[in-house]
Amino acid sequence: MSKKIVSFLPGLALVLGLALPAVAANGKPAASPTIKSAPTAPAPPEKHPHIREALASLRASKEDLEHAAHDFGGHRVEAIKAIDEAIRQLEICLKYDKD
Repeated sequence: MSKKIVSFLPGLALVLGLALPAVAANGKPAASPTIKSAPTAPAPPEKHPHIREALASLRASKEDLEHAAHDFGGHRVEAIKAIDEAIRQLEICLKYDKD
């Protein structure tokens, strides 16, 4: 019985070897035709990139001050307050420019 199985294996391998590529090729979805759309207008440049960069820098500076190991001669608290006010003012500026 085991000789029948052993003699059957090369034939099975041959059949699978020939059948698998055909199955794999048929299993792929058909390529859909590409539809070219009209070119779109480029995205408008970001409004006020320098103000947005300043906001990011102010927030990073505030983070550094809040986690600093010393108080910078007593000026850390006042600097954080000034940064908070600067951030608030810049955010107000951006809100008014929604045109």
